[in-house]
Amino acid sequence: MKELIEKAIKDSIALKESFFKEHSEKIIQLSTLIAEAFNDGKKLLLFGNGGSATDASHIAAEFVNRFKRERPGLPAIALNTDMAVITSIANDYDYSEVFVRQLRSLATDGDIVIAISTSGSSKNVLKAMDAARKKGLTIVAFTGAKGKKMASKAHYSFMVPSTDTPRIQEIHIMLGHIICELVEEILFELPRR
Repeated sequence: MKELIEKAIKDSIALKESFFKEHSEKIIQLSTLIAEAFNDGKKLLLFGNGGSATDASHIAAEFVNRFKRERPGLPAIALNTDMAVITSIANDYDYSEVFVRQLRSLATDGDIVIAISTSGSSKNVLKAMDAARKKGLTIVAFTGAKGKKMASKAHYSFMVPSTDTPRIQEIHIMLGHIICELVEEILFELPRR
């Protein structure tokens, strides 16, 4: 059992180190873009299924409430949280439309979309990315090694080079945390002591 724990930790650390080393410049660019969007009165829209839905909700909450700094809330919405909206769309149309219809209703020019799928093959996520592109939104993809199709639909893609769902999810939430921290730093920089 201890060997399993040690292997999980070693695998997670190695994957994080290689992923963030490779993507650090792109993370800085995206964080700057999100900060500028917030400064311009725009919002961040996030979505995913299952564990990716909880990651979308978690990241949205960090922006709306606060991350590390006392500051005003920032407009971020997880499209997977309103069960009345999700179930009515799934019932009246199809589950593949649950994020598409929300984007069409809520997104405005200049908003940024973060689509999250470890597999990169979630039909409703891919359709929503297409709808976001038609609206001219900036699209960000958080996915895994098999998410090439999803990554190809994004302006900023973050493909974790793994097929191990837990390891991919660990990087996705860490990526979200780092973006939150950088956005706070950009928008609410305080003098260092």
